[in-house]
Amino acid sequence: MILITGGRLIDPKSGTDDFLDIALEGGRIARIGKALPRTDCQVIDARGLIVVPGLVDVHVHFRDPGLTYKEDIQSGAAAAAHGGFTAVVCMANTKPPVDNAETLGEVLAKAARAKIRVYTVAAVSRGMEGRELTDMGALKKLGALGFSDDGFPIKDPAFLQKALLAVRELDVPISLHEEEGALIGLPGINEGKVSAALGLSGAPGVSESSIIARDCMIALATGARVHIQHVSAAESLDLIRLAKELGARRFPGSPPRISAELTPQHFSLTEDAVLAQGTLAKLNPPLRTEHDRQALIGGLKDGTIDMIATDHAPHSTEEKSRPFAEAPSGLIGLETALALGITKLVLPGHLSLLELIGKMTEAPAKLYGLEAGFLAEGGPADLTLFDDKETWTVSGFASKSSNSPFIGQPLTGKVKYTICRGKLVYQDGEV
Repeated sequence: MILITGGRLIDPKSGTDDFLDIALEGGRIARIGKALPRTDCQVIDARGLIVVPGLVDVHVHFRDPGLTYKEDIQSGAAAAAHGGFTAVVCMANTKPPVDNAETLGEVLAKAARAKIRVYTVAAVSRGMEGRELTDMGALKKLGALGFSDDGFPIKDPAFLQKALLAVRELDVPISLHEEEGALIGLPGINEGKVSAALGLSGAPGVSESSIIARDCMIALATGARVHIQHVSAAESLDLIRLAKELGARRFPGSPPRISAELTPQHFSLTEDAVLAQGTLAKLNPPLRTEHDRQALIGGLKDGTIDMIATDHAPHSTEEKSRPFAEAPSGLIGLETALALGITKLVLPGHLSLLELIGKMTEAPAKLYGLEAGFLAEGGPADLTLFDDKETWTVSGFASKSSNSPFIGQPLTGKVKYTICRGKLVYQDGEV
């Protein structure tokens, strides 16, 4: 049994924000209340700390199987625990991709041994080639939470329609990577002043917004649950906002059919980071302008963007050391996400702490119907304890990779304890 005392408990689902004790037993929350009795148990003194539901990330790449020199499920789970995450959803673009029962079974078997809750989606198409549907029904039955060809857009609108009709019947979400390759010169950098200064042709905002417009309209026509991944461009927000309004009219009284996520890197950085950080700031979709960044923050504030997800994408130092055009896109994000949210969103007054935690717990849990993202008696004993005032400098990672543009930067908000299934899986200062 663990007793957490003296902390400020914030639970977005119930709206609770109070100083309460919380007792954990048998992997569940046994009691929440004032001055709970200290019986024979492990006591965590949480005075000065914020106690919240374990963070949930619906977009990570753990590179397992096939690319485990970058990350594997166990190292990814450790990185997640260091960042305060107790549940993550892996993408399917492994090697081989999670497009068959054997690979899915391998991933789930490894996930069962992880220190946190590791879930996965399966691929929409065989080989992630956008031509032939996977056996979605069988993959869902085996444990896939949903479907995504993340890393690749679905190019053929007729194929997308077929996929959306399939996931509608299964009542699971499909997550879409929205970039129209025909409009992109070099992926990973915004088409603008920075790409011009480097003599490169990049990815303009319309490469994202144009395919979002197409996919949202097909989504509304089919009634499928569609999740738009890593939104990056200001104009994309107007389209998602409109699609949500149209969906509310078309499906009155039903849960929202379209949702969207934003990464910490996109609300924290602009294309200028490429000049300072080089390939560490190369990602798909790319970092864009300050106008885009401010618009994205506005989308978080008004609810157009439902949740925060990291798109944790590990790569080796050797890979990121290649020339810009040859280096892979992506950065790690699990261990800095909460601090970036506090530093870039809460401290400037864009979101309250309650709102930020809701975007990182309740909302992502709801996307996949997970029993997560809330604190209640009888609920899962998955919690994160952090100091929202402690400033620290980013250095060293539990992840196998270190491809982060935030290394050396001071951030505010430090995870102190992560508890999953009632067990302490991370404590600050202990390896």
